[in-house]
Amino acid sequence: MIDAIVVGAGHAGCEAALSLAHSGKETVLITLNMEHIAKMPCNPSIGGPAKGIVVREIDALGGVMPKVADETALQFKMLNTAKGPGVWSLRVQSDKLAYSQRMREICTHTEHLQVIEDIVDEVLVEDGRAAGVRLRREGVLHCKALILTTGTYMDSAVMISDHVTSSGPDGDPTSRDLSESLRKLGLKLLRLKTGTPQRILTSSIDFSKTKPEPGTPGFLAFSEETTHIRPYEEQLLCYLTYTTEKTHEIIRANLHRSSMYSGVVTGVGPRYCPSIEDKVVRFADKPRHQLFLEPQSLSLDTTYVQGFSTSMPEEVQEEMVHSLPGLENAVIKRYAYAIEYDAIDPLQVKPNLELKSIANLFIAGQILGTSGYEEAAGLGLLAGINCRLKLDGEEPLILRRDESYIGVMIDDLVTKGTQEPYRLLTSRAEYRLLLRHDNAEERLIGYGHRVGLISEERYARYLQKQKDYEELQERIQQQRLPESEEVNAYLQEHGYEAHQHSYDISELIKRPGLEAKKLLQTAGIEADEKNAQRLEIDLKYHGYIEKARKAADRMNRMENWKLPQDIDYLQVDNLRLEARQKLNKVKPATLGQAGRISGINPADLQVLAMYLRKNAFKEDSHGDQ
Repeated sequence: MIDAIVVGAGHAGCEAALSLAHSGKETVLITLNMEHIAKMPCNPSIGGPAKGIVVREIDALGGVMPKVADETALQFKMLNTAKGPGVWSLRVQSDKLAYSQRMREICTHTEHLQVIEDIVDEVLVEDGRAAGVRLRREGVLHCKALILTTGTYMDSAVMISDHVTSSGPDGDPTSRDLSESLRKLGLKLLRLKTGTPQRILTSSIDFSKTKPEPGTPGFLAFSEETTHIRPYEEQLLCYLTYTTEKTHEIIRANLHRSSMYSGVVTGVGPRYCPSIEDKVVRFADKPRHQLFLEPQSLSLDTTYVQGFSTSMPEEVQEEMVHSLPGLENAVIKRYAYAIEYDAIDPLQVKPNLELKSIANLFIAGQILGTSGYEEAAGLGLLAGINCRLKLDGEEPLILRRDESYIGVMIDDLVTKGTQEPYRLLTSRAEYRLLLRHDNAEERLIGYGHRVGLISEERYARYLQKQKDYEELQERIQQQRLPESEEVNAYLQEHGYEAHQHSYDISELIKRPGLEAKKLLQTAGIEADEKNAQRLEIDLKYHGYIEKARKAADRMNRMENWKLPQDIDYLQVDNLRLEARQKLNKVKPATLGQAGRISGINPADLQVLAMYLRKNAFKEDSHGDQ
């Protein structure tokens, strides 16, 4: 008997299937096309604001994306370094073909994992539990648990102006029957929309009219296990250009021919990644919009125009592209298009990513209403972990909002739902100073080790790193920095008064502009670059971090109060009708989750708490509410 079937081999499906197989579960991964496993149908990159931190979290939990992203990256760049550490985030320009090929090799050579090329037409359910799938060619496959990660392929339609083709990305087949199967099972589906820009013949671009965008020097990586990356001097450049007033005139003159504005599009598009025509309309006062020209692969002669997504007719796209500085003579190898697809309303899903109405049926990735490779991979990993835990009769892994961006994303989806493709942003996290790029391993590796995806060797290395850091902290408390010409010159260079006595090292590190690495070297204290940076963040931002931790602790006390799933909130006296209806729809797992439902106010929570006490529903013993 197959333990689990994963439908869809995109970024969510690969992480889900590999986590199950690495846990010893007999797993089948079903893909439409073996050559398109983990492909990048849109931007050729991994990471970015918030997303890069998610990739670091995937690494700490034992996922695969971070290692493959490091291995196949063309450029590494740390973003937002001029701002605080809460928003630092790594982004790599990926070789999209190499990434897909490497992930395909891993999937097809992993023990306990079988990859099948076929189309799923029907989900089979018996006695309220997932029982298998019906394949178009191979027939019925039975399983104990099922994970759907179909991305943008459910009843998808590609649109260029008024020309609509029933198709997935890049001309792949769509799975219309699967959508109908889910509707018959009583699931509510959403119609969502996304899009992609043109691919340009690289040799036809005049890069002298654009601004080079290099990566960041130094050793940067998503995975703590990565030991080698493409050297900085060998990394490829990206380039920056801008739309012009002529570009905007062409767009405004042809708005009625865009799929979005002509009424062809019925789905809801991503607010934070709009088409260029949407930008021109919504931000009419802006004279220009920035566009990044990004290499796609060492094996391709094409460049991706990041930020120029559109569904205009091909002849209009020619005019638009030729109005851009550096692209006056550009040759379009593939035109931009919009794509509509079916997704599952995430309010039907539990925090462990299992459907409320069908046991052992898990949902992850863009089918759950998200956008982006990184969000999909994070969801896929958690779906795979929780599927394994469910099969083994163990408690699910539910990540809190104060310990991971993945936890923020899942909680947002299952508590608030979404009407548009959900994108992770740093602003979605209340405690983003706790959810940093540098401390992902510290936050999550314990969970990865507990569920069996982090090896004993790696966990031992992590514990040694923790010991080394604690010893560094003790050392700077015990040792002072002697007064010297070098120290005094360094202080005066940064606007500080020099003294004729020794200095408290930790107090110096706290001062703006002074670097821990420099001060530690001067004091003769050995510390690697990561520990020096960690020490600097912990000391400089100590007050803010402690304030965030206290706020998170207050929130987590409400998470200790579990809510029975069989409560009929319509029968709860003194609760507003709107609150009763929303609580019945979401069925929150905890009092904390109930408080995050849109429209639930503090008075509603007080009424609910009184009801729980009256009916002897106790909070967890470790809580102190």
